[in-house]
Amino acid sequence: MKALVLAGGSGTRLRPITHTSAKQLVAVANKPVLFYGLEAIAAAGITDVGLIVGDTAGEVRAAVGDGAKFGLDITYIEQSRPLGLAHAVLIAHTYLGDDDFVMYLGDNFIVGGIDDLVRTFRDGRRPAARILLTHVSDPSAFGVAELDDDGRVVGLEEKPRHPKSDLALVGVYFFTPAIHEAVRAIEPSWRGELEITHAIQHLIDNGADIQSMVIEGYWKDTGNVADMLEVNRTVLEDLEPRIEGTVDEHTVVIGRVVVGEGARVTNSRIMGPAIIGAGAEISDSYIGPFTSVGDNCRITGSEMEFSIMLAESAITGVRRIEGSLIGRNVQVTQSLHAPNAHRFVLGDHSKVEIQS
Repeated sequence: MKALVLAGGSGTRLRPITHTSAKQLVAVANKPVLFYGLEAIAAAGITDVGLIVGDTAGEVRAAVGDGAKFGLDITYIEQSRPLGLAHAVLIAHTYLGDDDFVMYLGDNFIVGGIDDLVRTFRDGRRPAARILLTHVSDPSAFGVAELDDDGRVVGLEEKPRHPKSDLALVGVYFFTPAIHEAVRAIEPSWRGELEITHAIQHLIDNGADIQSMVIEGYWKDTGNVADMLEVNRTVLEDLEPRIEGTVDEHTVVIGRVVVGEGARVTNSRIMGPAIIGAGAEISDSYIGPFTSVGDNCRITGSEMEFSIMLAESAITGVRRIEGSLIGRNVQVTQSLHAPNAHRFVLGDHSKVEIQS
């Protein structure tokens, strides 16, 4: 069994961060989202992975390499434009051959991994496809499945205006080679994309066995800032505390906190769960729960909680930051302390000066 991992796409919902970086490489708990998926695939016993890449191919290649650090053998597959999930399957046919495969969207996050799901698909009576579903509050933002009274999949629709259920497709799919004929048979949707929902519907219409499973565990599509922060919170809840850097005697550390190698924390208060990256410097500051501070960041005389701060950024004199996603090499300063809190979504290399 192989895996097909999608790491292309433009990431419009995460702009401005994704103007300069691949959305799959935005870090939660100081690790790119894509890495969690690759680790889950490796843990499930799959070693051969085709990685679909687009405009950010160079950045993804630099981060992932040949896959050896994950225990994987990575083959890169170039997609000239983001033309849909079914198009990714179409261009990967030569690589996938006649093998079964799991398709995993690189910006998705599933707590608990996919070990049991892979084992069930391999060992059971294999359907042409198995899809994962979850109940959502706004199904119109997703591909939506319609089930009959016996739980069989009878219809799929991509981002419907009038959803027939609240069951959204999770970004993990299991396919046999039957999917290859289906992706060749469909036409582009109104979005100009080859939709995987249309390909699966083609299988249904031609009598194929399509199974579904409603997952009860935690799943997030990290395509927007709110979901990124929520996934960051979820990962940090299971943080194993460790202090590898330096924490002075005037600093108070409470709860599950990681201070990375070479980091220095002085005269500050760190309230976990929180992670301070390698080489970071925190002084005269408060870092609150569910905060990830990236490698080589600097925070001076500031407060931050429930936020993600990516590598090489600096915050000076800012009274309070919360619910924020701060890109790489960002500088935020405040001339005078003010009582109000600030929320930011700042792209890489931004400079912000707050005038009190």
